[in-house]
Amino acid sequence: MPTMLIDEPLGLTCVFSDGRRADYSLDGLPNPRLARDLATGLVDLIHPHGTADSDGTVNFYIQALRNMVRTLAAQGFTGGAAQLRRGQLAEFWMSSPTRLEALTRSLVEGYAQSGGTLGEGVLELAAGRHFNIQPYRHTLPPYAEEEWQRLTAVCRTLVDDSYAAHRRALADAADGQHPLEGGWKPGNLRWLLARVGPVSISDFGQHLDVSAAVVHNRGGFHDATRAVFPHLDALIAYRLLFGIYSGIVPDGIDDLVTEDIDWAGDSTVLLSYIKRRTAAESLNLPRRAVRLLEQWLAHSALLRTFMPPEERRKLWVGVSRAGGSRRIRRIDRVAVQRWVLRHGVVGNDGQPLKIHRSRIRTTHEAMRDKSTWTGSSRATIDPNHTPAVEGDHYLTAATPAQQQAIEAVVEDAQHDMLRRAHPPTVITEEDAAELAAGYPQLVAAMDLDDAAIAELVGGQRDVFTAACGDQLSGLHGPKGKPCPARPWVCLLCPLAVFAPRHAVNLLRLKAFFSRQWQQMPAAQFMAVFGPYAARIQQVLDRFDPTVLAAGAAHIADQDDELPLQPEEMTA
Repeated sequence: MPTMLIDEPLGLTCVFSDGRRADYSLDGLPNPRLARDLATGLVDLIHPHGTADSDGTVNFYIQALRNMVRTLAAQGFTGGAAQLRRGQLAEFWMSSPTRLEALTRSLVEGYAQSGGTLGEGVLELAAGRHFNIQPYRHTLPPYAEEEWQRLTAVCRTLVDDSYAAHRRALADAADGQHPLEGGWKPGNLRWLLARVGPVSISDFGQHLDVSAAVVHNRGGFHDATRAVFPHLDALIAYRLLFGIYSGIVPDGIDDLVTEDIDWAGDSTVLLSYIKRRTAAESLNLPRRAVRLLEQWLAHSALLRTFMPPEERRKLWVGVSRAGGSRRIRRIDRVAVQRWVLRHGVVGNDGQPLKIHRSRIRTTHEAMRDKSTWTGSSRATIDPNHTPAVEGDHYLTAATPAQQQAIEAVVEDAQHDMLRRAHPPTVITEEDAAELAAGYPQLVAAMDLDDAAIAELVGGQRDVFTAACGDQLSGLHGPKGKPCPARPWVCLLCPLAVFAPRHAVNLLRLKAFFSRQWQQMPAAQFMAVFGPYAARIQQVLDRFDPTVLAAGAAHIADQDDELPLQPEEMTA
């Protein structure tokens, strides 16, 4: 069982999907009976029964449970969940903050779902509309390109400078000796630090039989520690840059250990990580992220040798400040924003840039090269996303330039749909008068004069399958240049006019479609030729059967009958 209640003392033990275990004490509450009932409801909300699958989420529920028990006990309530009444709960929830109301409603519902009995109307109230409506949380937009570049540049500079200083420090330490023998020199200080580890200034003085004040006054100790071991500023820069390069979720980056790294050659890494909502995942790291990971492992290698085995396996290790022995346990948002102030990272508004690591992931996905994206439901940014999730959280969160490109794609698609819906222009007799009388909207749209109409029906404007109203229109290529479209594209072009003299080439094109159908998978054929194959039959159906019969006699059913490129030939 992933979760279980402990009877004495009252508490909860959880084992999450990633194997982690957490204990929560509920002892000491004024109403153990209600606490036990609500804890039973909490069990139903925890993985695998529910969606709560992390220590942080369960801790929120525990805090809400404690708050509810204490508040109701202060009002004189001593019963269990079965004795709760609608009015009592309504009063509690109306006076509660938004999050407390939402969490305790879920606890009451979970108790009922686990088989507990509630008073009349209590479950309906708990499952109904909240008194304090939770505000709609919009997806964080990507950083502006200028902000993204500034953040990346600052991180890259810090990472490279600190690593270069570390390599120089190791080289100096290799040539140094004990300061008591070689004197108080930077290389000798680094030599000693490389052998005693990240110690405090007083501990360092003990190795030299001097006081901390003497070490401080002589100078050089803090600079040597900063160079030999990765410190907080460098560690924050590495982690932010790793998120920029890889796009891994923040909680996945936080909990990485060295065993998660699977080297598949010199330049390929398969990284396994834990995403709290979907458990274990893996990612083939981009080349830049691989190189950064290699650099970090080299940068932190010396420090790991002085750490206990259980801490040594953590990927992100460092000392909290230069000249200190305390190792970094956790990097919170406050520490990151102080880092922003120290290094002058500003947004486009001139204010210190607010770092949201989830926003870094969003920006990474928004900035990715989509040149290989084919539009299939499997070609998503993240394989764990549905197309709907990607549309809501990533494609709608675009930079202005990307938004303009998206709108252009949508406009082109809309124009293409309109062209496909437009009926083909087919004249059954090669007569200019028939064209002008039968298609006045075509004549008006293309601004054709009598001479142009005569050229259309006379063959001077013929292409392979039709007569073209304006080959320089730029509809399928650069405006002012001859149209580069393939022969079948004319079938859906609003500038095409089909006459009986085109029947032979249309039949040749139809035979080509038949050959392609035989050699291509059905899905691929429909994606490439489907709309054109449907339109060609619409055009041919409007010709006289005798014209088609006469044209069929000239069909050899071979590729050399059409102006094809080598890659378009039938195999």
